[in-house]
Amino acid sequence: MTKNPILLFSKLALLFLSAFNFAQAQQIFSTNKYPITDFRQPLDITPPALAGSFGEIRGNHFHSGIDFRTNQREGYPVYAVADGYISRLRVQNSGFGQALYINHPNGFTTVYGHLQRFAPKIATVVKNLEYEKKSFEIDEFPDATLIPVHKGEIIAWSGNRGSSGGPHLHFEIRDTKTEETINPQFFGIIIPDNIPPVIHGLYVYRLNGKTFNEFTPKQAIAISGGSGQYKTTAPISLTGEVGFGIVVTDRHNGLSGTNGVYSIQLELDGKKIYTSALERFAFEDSKAINSHIDYPTYINTKRSIQKSFVDPGNPLKIYSGLVNNGRINFNDSAPHQLRYIITDSKGNSSVLPFTVNAGTAPVAAPTIPPGIIYPYNKVNEFNNEDIKVVFPMGTLYNDLNFSYKKLPKPAGNAWSAIHQIHNRYTPLHIGFDLWIKADNLPENLRSKALIVNTNGSSQGGSFDNGFVKATPKNFGSFYIAVDTIAPRIVTVNISEGRNMAGLSKMTFKISDNLSGIKSFNGYIDGKWVLMEFDAKTATLWHSFDERTSSGKHSLELVVTDMKENTRHYSVGFSR
Repeated sequence: MTKNPILLFSKLALLFLSAFNFAQAQQIFSTNKYPITDFRQPLDITPPALAGSFGEIRGNHFHSGIDFRTNQREGYPVYAVADGYISRLRVQNSGFGQALYINHPNGFTTVYGHLQRFAPKIATVVKNLEYEKKSFEIDEFPDATLIPVHKGEIIAWSGNRGSSGGPHLHFEIRDTKTEETINPQFFGIIIPDNIPPVIHGLYVYRLNGKTFNEFTPKQAIAISGGSGQYKTTAPISLTGEVGFGIVVTDRHNGLSGTNGVYSIQLELDGKKIYTSALERFAFEDSKAINSHIDYPTYINTKRSIQKSFVDPGNPLKIYSGLVNNGRINFNDSAPHQLRYIITDSKGNSSVLPFTVNAGTAPVAAPTIPPGIIYPYNKVNEFNNEDIKVVFPMGTLYNDLNFSYKKLPKPAGNAWSAIHQIHNRYTPLHIGFDLWIKADNLPENLRSKALIVNTNGSSQGGSFDNGFVKATPKNFGSFYIAVDTIAPRIVTVNISEGRNMAGLSKMTFKISDNLSGIKSFNGYIDGKWVLMEFDAKTATLWHSFDERTSSGKHSLELVVTDMKENTRHYSVGFSR
């Protein structure tokens, strides 16, 4: 049947115009140009729906991609969004679980995470690598000629592996050269959306030339409204230097999660003084989300207030148009017009205009507790006879009014006093080095020593010259403990002499009391076999294949923790 060329041309023109308009709507704050017709959707579920948006606020990081909903189940085909080759094969106990990376000729890399299983030709390569390296976890970078893929080819099936909180597909687009992750909706990955963002709260912080921290006075400002139009409910009078913060979320049409927004813009008397736009970011900067938000409030309440003023040590490159880093001085007795414009990735926006009446009264200086001032832009060190603390350059977002306290040794498994290193309300970008002096630690326990916090969480560590050294990621209270207990192995479906015929796999639960699982290895009839592990469920299993024939067999399972304590389990079975 011959197609109508006029109708075909009309459809193509409509598609082009839609894509053009979509790109124009999205690239609000970007001068970058992205290909908008190269990539197809990675799933065939229509209409597409998101459980998580690009750049939304997560614990200690911005979300690096978009999470496609899969109707609360696993097993949907996952497609290569364009021609390319598998450039990275990743299998982890947590994180993405099973993931694929595809390099494309246009200079971008797509990432597919939490996969249930790989397509057969890829699965064969992965399994061969795991047996070659005798490791379940692999991170390999195949040659460009090994696994070519074509647009629309099934590369995997969606799943729930790794640190996933439920079945979905995590999808990313990265700049191949810089490895920065980029908002996929810039590339024509269309999510139906005509719903403006929701503004939940407005806050003012009385900064007055001081460093932002947990002592900064904060005030909630009542707002009302909806459907993209918001307002404050009472006059606002402010004096001195302030910063603002805002609580915002977004939803799209259909089955949407509560997602993040694309951009936040603040205007003062018609001029932009602050813009944040989540177009792209570097992974090494992602933890600076804790500087982007009001971290003390998040720790106390889990409420995510996005600050509209930027800390001096914040490395994120999502900001533009900053005037005085977003700090505003109200000291001229005049009214000032402010306006927030909040935009999602489709270009839908919400606005919140408000008036501030400035005063001239002198501002009382806030009370600052005693401490040691450590500049954010230097290496800082604290020492006494019991501990040593070193903060490398790039650890702090702000100057730190450092505090330290020595507390009594806890009862039980403790080989030092408790050392309170500042407090949990100050975020860190990278870890700090901590040495704690051991208190009469016997020589036979020194290899088992580590540092733990008062929540019982291991920070790792090793003994050296009377001290145990570790690199905690956050402030807290720490002491030395030892781990002498081997991991625990619990059988799920295997026992001595059991006939495993008809079962696809043997399953175990494994755990460790303190330092954490370092390795696990299984041997059937003396030969290494692949054991797979899901950290979130503590489930370990081996799927039978042609390597285990019918007849009688023996299994030895060896699980070792980070302090080299080892548990062995042996069992005979048949198939």
